[in-house]
Amino acid sequence: MKLRRIIFLAVLITILSACNFTLAEDVTPPPGYVAPTPLPTLVLSPALPPNVESGRAIYAEKCAACHGETGLGDGEQGIQLGVTVPAFGLPEVAQSASPAGWFTTVTRGRMDRFMPPFASLNDQERWDVVAYALTLHMTEEQIEAGREIFETKCADCSTEFFEDQTRMSALTGVDLARLVRQGNESVPAFGADLSDDELWAAAAYLRSLSFDYSLDQAQAPASTSTPEAASAPADARTPSADETPVGTEQASTQAEPTTVTREGFGSVSGSVDNQTGADLPSDFKVTLRGYDHSSDPSAGPQEVFSQEATVNEDGTYRFENVEMPLSRLFISEVEFDGITVQSDFGIVKEGVSSLTLSPLVLHEMTDDISLLAMDEVRLFLDYGNTDIQVYGVYSFRNPSDKTIVVELKDGTEIPFIRTPEGTISMGYEALQDSEPFANTDKGLAIPPSDGSYGLIAFTTVPKQDEFEVAQPFELPVSNLSVFLPEGVTAESAALIDGGVQNIQNFNFQVYTAENVEAGETVRFNVSGVPEETSETSSEPAASTTNRNLLVGAGLLGIAFIVAGAWLYMRDRNRIEEKEEGKEDEFDSSENVLDAILALDDLHRAKKISDEAYQKRRTELKEILKGMI
Repeated sequence: MKLRRIIFLAVLITILSACNFTLAEDVTPPPGYVAPTPLPTLVLSPALPPNVESGRAIYAEKCAACHGETGLGDGEQGIQLGVTVPAFGLPEVAQSASPAGWFTTVTRGRMDRFMPPFASLNDQERWDVVAYALTLHMTEEQIEAGREIFETKCADCSTEFFEDQTRMSALTGVDLARLVRQGNESVPAFGADLSDDELWAAAAYLRSLSFDYSLDQAQAPASTSTPEAASAPADARTPSADETPVGTEQASTQAEPTTVTREGFGSVSGSVDNQTGADLPSDFKVTLRGYDHSSDPSAGPQEVFSQEATVNEDGTYRFENVEMPLSRLFISEVEFDGITVQSDFGIVKEGVSSLTLSPLVLHEMTDDISLLAMDEVRLFLDYGNTDIQVYGVYSFRNPSDKTIVVELKDGTEIPFIRTPEGTISMGYEALQDSEPFANTDKGLAIPPSDGSYGLIAFTTVPKQDEFEVAQPFELPVSNLSVFLPEGVTAESAALIDGGVQNIQNFNFQVYTAENVEAGETVRFNVSGVPEETSETSSEPAASTTNRNLLVGAGLLGIAFIVAGAWLYMRDRNRIEEKEEGKEDEFDSSENVLDAILALDDLHRAKKISDEAYQKRRTELKEILKGMI
């Protein structure tokens, strides 16, 4: 039962990831049904040599939380998944992998292993992060030893074969080692007498020939808000209005970084792109922050540096004599009209003493939420033991040229996201691949972006055999989808019955609607009982359904629900189980303290009401007293 439930969660995440699925063969599509577009055929070789340093920055942002800083599968979130995260930092794992294979995984995900597709990265960025991942099991000494072996044993050999992206993308490390010993039509055998260590060193060197280790980032396709744009080293001069700092879309050449006299120190510069139409204060401040990787791989980068400076009249800024150890991350930020605007991360690379961060873009502020474009809303109803969880997944854009500041109602409710009438709100979280929201003490700040923002809202309603769902919409919605467990149906003139759809061997009753108008309330009557109930399970439905769905949605990388939210919901479900005599709520006093801390975090983040917070905290304190 537990395995089936995990698979069921993976299926839901597939839907959240906008992956394609097909109808069961024995179901006749409804009138007007448009078949999903097949997955495109991947081009399994990069257009340009993958850049390892760009991949390093992407890996730190997107991958390290699960895979660990050194690729050993020991990231904090990866440890909690309940499955083994591949340790591609180990030679025995990485040497059997090809770049094309890993590129496919990054592009399409591995939902059976709880890894989502990374649609937020463009093709070159995926190749970059794959290249970096393939270097985690190598060392500079090993690559240098391999170079010496190659130049000694195969002095007259051309490296053209190993610089061919199409060929190298398909080869594993094992393939390269075999080629060293046996050769092929393009490369003569030269490693018959090499030891195993020498053989793998030669293979590592040959792999490195297909990667770009240079500091020049200009060859990578431009993309807004990408780690490589943030991390590109810069000319030490202050950019003028006619010059573009390296790391922006217009950059096409790379000057050598200026060398400073004090070893290990350098400069960090950037600019403020003021698109507000108003002049900035003469003493407008910018803060530079530096982060180092912790010795604990699961802890993530730790802030080790902070310095403030004044922005120049032309919008530029520069920090001099900044300590710049290898791999330190830098980010700049400004406070503007109550909003914290941050640059992308820049990373210190070998030999660099000058770094230019991506521009800090300031937009005019507005509270007009009608400027948002709500592309899609997906509602999931999940039946527990005593209640029904309703998950609303909202995908929207800000196509305007203004930052939309959204003040939360009562400190917790998002005004343009309306939960179904009669439900109890349990909070919300941003989807993993959402465009980043700006920090504000008022609520949410949504800068202009061509990309999509995503939020998931959690609500609950008492369990009933028949009830009405009334879902109001503040904004017009292009597409609405409702997913119900098989056996549960909905009646509504506003919804089109999509029939039972089979997704990875699980059946869902699906309903759709298009072009829902602003202010409209979509009503549908829900009736029936899910075919899979607790009567066939060794676990209570509330436990297997609610807890796993929240843990799954959070840890599979789509919703990335904070650990506090998961702990709070876990504790809530355990209360229900205890009332039914199924199990004790907590195993130890440490678990109770964890729950209190998690609850405090939720309250500080304004994700639960004061009344719910005080009630639950009192309950936890009483439980703790009984254990002491």
